[in-house]
Amino acid sequence: MKPSIEKLQKFFNLESERGFDNKAVMGGLINILDSWESSAREDDISEDIIQLVRGRLQNYSNLSESSRKDILKGMWRRVENIYGDPKKTNTLPETMVKKVPINRKKRTETFVSKTPVERKKTEQKKSSPPSKKAPAKAPPKPKPPVKKVYVKKERPKPEGPPAAFNAPVTVLDGVGPKNAEKLQKLGIFSLGDMLYHYPRRYNDFSQLKTINRLEYGEEITVIGVVKGTNVRPIRGGKFKMAEVVITDGTGALRITFFNQPYITNTIRVGESLAVSGKVDRYLGKLVMTNPEWEMIDRENLHTNRITPVYPLTAAVTQKWLRRKMNKVVNYWALRVREPLSKAILDSSKLMDLPEAFLQIHFPESLVELEAAKHRLAFDEIFYLQLGVLQQKKKWAERIASVYEVSDEWIAEQTGKLPFELTNAQKKTLADLRKDLANGTPMNRLLQGDVGSGKTIIAALGVGIIANSNAQSAILAPTSVLAEQHYQSMTKTLSENSDMLKPEQIRLMIGATPESEKKEIRAELENGNIKLIIGTHALLQDPVNFQNLQFAVIDEQHRFGVEQRAALRAKGENPHLLVMTATPIPRSLSLTVFGDLDISVMDELPPGRQEIGTYILYPKERERAYGLVKKEVDAGGQAFIIYPLVEESDKSESKAAVESHAKLQNEIFPNMKIGLLHGRMKATEKEEVMGKFRDKELDVLVSTSVIEVGIDIPNASVMIIEGANRFGLAQLHQFRGRVGRGDKKSFCLLIPDKPDDIENERLKAMTESNDGFVLAEKDLTQRGPGEFLGTRQSGFGHLKLASITDVKLIENARKEAATLLESDPEMELPENQLMAEILNFRWKQIKGDIS
Repeated sequence: MKPSIEKLQKFFNLESERGFDNKAVMGGLINILDSWESSAREDDISEDIIQLVRGRLQNYSNLSESSRKDILKGMWRRVENIYGDPKKTNTLPETMVKKVPINRKKRTETFVSKTPVERKKTEQKKSSPPSKKAPAKAPPKPKPPVKKVYVKKERPKPEGPPAAFNAPVTVLDGVGPKNAEKLQKLGIFSLGDMLYHYPRRYNDFSQLKTINRLEYGEEITVIGVVKGTNVRPIRGGKFKMAEVVITDGTGALRITFFNQPYITNTIRVGESLAVSGKVDRYLGKLVMTNPEWEMIDRENLHTNRITPVYPLTAAVTQKWLRRKMNKVVNYWALRVREPLSKAILDSSKLMDLPEAFLQIHFPESLVELEAAKHRLAFDEIFYLQLGVLQQKKKWAERIASVYEVSDEWIAEQTGKLPFELTNAQKKTLADLRKDLANGTPMNRLLQGDVGSGKTIIAALGVGIIANSNAQSAILAPTSVLAEQHYQSMTKTLSENSDMLKPEQIRLMIGATPESEKKEIRAELENGNIKLIIGTHALLQDPVNFQNLQFAVIDEQHRFGVEQRAALRAKGENPHLLVMTATPIPRSLSLTVFGDLDISVMDELPPGRQEIGTYILYPKERERAYGLVKKEVDAGGQAFIIYPLVEESDKSESKAAVESHAKLQNEIFPNMKIGLLHGRMKATEKEEVMGKFRDKELDVLVSTSVIEVGIDIPNASVMIIEGANRFGLAQLHQFRGRVGRGDKKSFCLLIPDKPDDIENERLKAMTESNDGFVLAEKDLTQRGPGEFLGTRQSGFGHLKLASITDVKLIENARKEAATLLESDPEMELPENQLMAEILNFRWKQIKGDIS
């Protein structure tokens, strides 16, 4: 097994033995990333594996212990499949470590199973004859470690002016125009920017030991001066071993690196070196083998403390930046004014802001560091919550027209539907009726899984508005989806009921002839059209309404805030309903969409079957093709999704264009196969999707452009090639394109390589059809980008707060709501500084009130 993989195995084993408390390494597993990545590249570990480990461990500290266990287990399986030692048993145990007090008589199970040699020794011990001595008393159970809690410190406030947040960095000694330009690349323009330029990690030198006090088997950090380096051949010259000897005045320690001869070009005699690893014994002497290491600048090393490591850019060294940060923090941090009230600080048990700046940069202990991170993360979410709650309040202060219908009217209209509403639909309809009747503009997000029946709710809202002779508009991201809504709305509002006449419902998309657009614009202006459905064409002037009172935006993440504002501006405080088929995790509902009222439809209509989802090895592709033939022969249709448009030398993924030709000519010569991808013109895409919808095509080969909207009840097979390259949200949306009729449907996931069979996202797809469960997993694995779309992208740039930390978010929201209840405009003297900070932060991420 390669050294970097052995090192990873070692850390995972230790983390498992500790019950996944993220303390296998000082400061958490995230601290192994930089050095591990370096050694992994030297071992020619694949980029996919390197990025997998980096991606999982960066968010590891924010996960629950059970989630940490699942993450490490999934990672190791994938790593082991590629780089495991076939001579050893590296397989994961079926049951992971349970968090129990360590009992030396019964060892905790390790992350990786024992080797055959270790198992043999264990069996020999078990088979030994029992001792005749009286059984020893069981040792007392060790007491659980006392968790250290941060205790507030009272520091004397320094004399002098308050912190000069806006002062340029050139006021610092040694920072001229050239250095200032370098700092700008890090986003540092002022002294305030320096305070908010947090370290990316820390070197914990607070528990240092001298070499003469080292003990066999302990994991420790040692600092010494390099006394000598050497490279020698081993195993008959097939490999090389680099040796480095360091000394600290109390003794010498030999460090060995297997097959890494290049290290002696970096580590030079006379320089200071920090090494972290396990102390082993070789020929009676203590040694370290393949430890983590880092060159240390003695000038900057603060003995027995935790040292910050900052993000850097070209021509800016860690030594230089740390020295400048030290000056700024030591002088200005304690001069920062505390914006939060004592009530908030006390109720949320927060560290003071000046102290937090001191401790985030140059922490006195891990306890202080965690308290500082918590305080600064709280600030990020708190001001975010203040902003969204203020937006919600401003929207609620507007006056809107009241639209009410009787329960009898609702019963009559829903009775005409060919199906009964689900309980989730009934609850959402009640929310919508309440919003339309309360005299303030509706501002509601309707999130429902694929096929949950959101369109019917929108149609009934249109009917309530039309009952009072007012107008509605539905905005869709694509022409095909707009046409689909047009057909659905016409059937629901006109054919199945008398809520609207056919001529009162119109469609306007880019392909609509100009003469027809002119007629539609005139009919909208005189009020004859009660419902207009369209794409971006609706937003273009001169589209004017006589009385627009209800705006519906479908697949809201495909539209920017400016486009939503443009539609709403065509009426006077119209009611707004935005819809999404991408389930939104609770933490995002409380933050990014915190200004919206939310209705959740998590119930599928009766009769809808779960889609059978399976992972196939690439070599099993013929089985998938066999299913397609079977379903098409039975009158069905199929989708085949590819991650690329055309094949590339840089990627092993299959591509749509080349695969389409092969499928048509070799695999399915008797079928009609269409091709759809993002480089096609809009009219070409619409033509292909229209043919597939009208059953003129048997199979549709497509890239991810198929993700949103198209409704083909006849489609029963979805094959996703290169499935490992898509996020859970996308995979779930793809899967939602089938299973919309009464046929049993299938979704087959085919990854690029056999190794990707263990991909966590693919396994999650086979385990759940629930979009809300998958959304939570997707947020944990890939962050909020999948959900934000074009909405207020600044929400994704939190420095310390995790968008998955629901507990922190709920607490910050509670404090923000309490503050705004007592001081809605934040005009009280004690809230003035908070108001200033809010205005500054909100300008950076502010979106429209929607």
